Amino acid sequence: MGQMETETEADGRIDSPDEGSQTQLQEEYLKALELLEEGQLVMGTVLQVTADQVFVNVNYKSEGKIPIGEFTGVPQVGDAVSVILEKKENKYGEVVVSKRKADEKLAWREIKRAFNEHLPVKGAIEKTVKGGYDVSLAGGARAFMPISQTDVKRIEKPESMIGQTLDVYIERLYSDGKLNIIVNRRKLLEETVENKRSEFFATIPVGTELDGVVKSFTSFGAFVDLGGFDGLLHIHDMSWGHVMRPKDFVKRGQKIRVKVIKIDPQEKHINLSLKHFTDDPWVHFEDKYHVNDVVKGRVTKLTDFGAFIELEEGIEGLAHISEFSWVKKVQKPGDIVSIGDEVECMILGYDLQAGRVSLGLKQVKVNPWSDIAERYPPGARLKRKIVKITNTGAFVQLEEGIDGFLHCDDLSWTKKVKYPSAELKTGEEIEVIVLSADGKSRNVRLGVKQLTDDPWRSFADAYKPGDAIEGEVSSVTDFGVFIKIPGGIEGLIHKSNLAEKKDASTDDALKNYKVGDKVNAVLIEVQPEKRKAAFSVRDYKKKAQRDEILRYMAAEEAGDSTFTLGDMLKSRKR
Repeated sequence: MGQMETETEADGRIDSPDEGSQTQLQEEYLKALELLEEGQLVMGTVLQVTADQVFVNVNYKSEGKIPIGEFTGVPQVGDAVSVILEKKENKYGEVVVSKRKADEKLAWREIKRAFNEHLPVKGAIEKTVKGGYDVSLAGGARAFMPISQTDVKRIEKPESMIGQTLDVYIERLYSDGKLNIIVNRRKLLEETVENKRSEFFATIPVGTELDGVVKSFTSFGAFVDLGGFDGLLHIHDMSWGHVMRPKDFVKRGQKIRVKVIKIDPQEKHINLSLKHFTDDPWVHFEDKYHVNDVVKGRVTKLTDFGAFIELEEGIEGLAHISEFSWVKKVQKPGDIVSIGDEVECMILGYDLQAGRVSLGLKQVKVNPWSDIAERYPPGARLKRKIVKITNTGAFVQLEEGIDGFLHCDDLSWTKKVKYPSAELKTGEEIEVIVLSADGKSRNVRLGVKQLTDDPWRSFADAYKPGDAIEGEVSSVTDFGVFIKIPGGIEGLIHKSNLAEKKDASTDDALKNYKVGDKVNAVLIEVQPEKRKAAFSVRDYKKKAQRDEILRYMAAEEAGDSTFTLGDMLKSRKR
């Protein structure tokens, strides 16, 4: 009764109860005592706290004593506390209660509720075990968490998780002689990320500026953590300029401000940008650049077909390999420029819609072909080196990048050159004469034979048909013999012109000649433009006879007896 009296007095509502009301209170008290059962969870109130005990009023005939170690912290007088009624009365007449068992019971209720309602609970990772972790839940319950269900990413160092208190789901509850609990943190993280992502797609419009942290890299960009889920910062959206590698532009773990430029809720894609904080430089291109402007740029990339040159951040043009040099046939762009080179070039054209600029490197220099005819006029004599020999002639370097061509037909007036390599050597310096120079077709023709007079023309000027000449047989063919005459030219004596008489055998006459024989003949025809000359031995014989007769007749008229008819006949026999 003392306890009840204390509580009643404490209420301050009944100062002097009469005998009837007191009897009623005693009956209610006894009735309440009868309702309490051992093992029941009841609420109590802290009455007193000592160094090692906590006294709790559970509305029974005596206070319960609880070791202070069952509390996580020192309680205060008046605090409400849940306990299990273990015994209504021990051998000392005291009520026995347990806060630890109450905590376990309440924790178990929460675990079942969390499992049934898919709610998270707190779990402290205490140690690693085979395949995962030993996790302590509220009320001292033990659980197992597989390492694969601990995080959304691979855990490289399992020991690093020990000591952490995390929110987890109750994945399974089962008994095989003892209660087993399996928890899952991965699913909770995935749901949290998905909820954040869904909220993002529902509330964040394109153009929003966000803070993110660079998480990882790929060859085409970087993934940025936006708070549990990622957005892609593509390499082309890092800068209006040329970015070779994402790692050169942003660093892992770097906090950056980005702008949302594209959202695809269906595919769950988020595209981010750094460059869209400033205007596209192509918008202002025509304010700064014009066709035929000479500008400076930096070589950023080389390809088989040319070089990309950055004029400013975001403005990059292509210099095609054909625009590298006026005179050189460039095989590889790297032979002329290197990445990082500062170069001067000319704007040849541009396409704003496509974002393209056509550039030229050779256009900033004078075209050496433009005045080639003035610098190498026909008739100019030069000494230059042979740089290349072909089947039809040779290329002779006039200056760096400009070669003239010496055709094999222009090597000799009289010799037909079939193999230029037999007459010329690469690296040999020879004297040539310019025949023609055409800048439009980029062609310069050279000659060697033109350094001297044309012997055919000289021969035609010196000899007329009917003139006698001495030659040497240079070759014998089925149809006649060729003789070499003064000036180095060759002419043909057809076999029909070898026999002295018309009815004589021409083949027999042909047999009388061999290479090296000296031959006297008469010029029948000469065509200097066609390099042809025809001679006749038979006509030479006839001419000789006529000349002898004329000499004889002339001697008779002059009374000269030294030249007789016998001399003339002897001359004919010869």
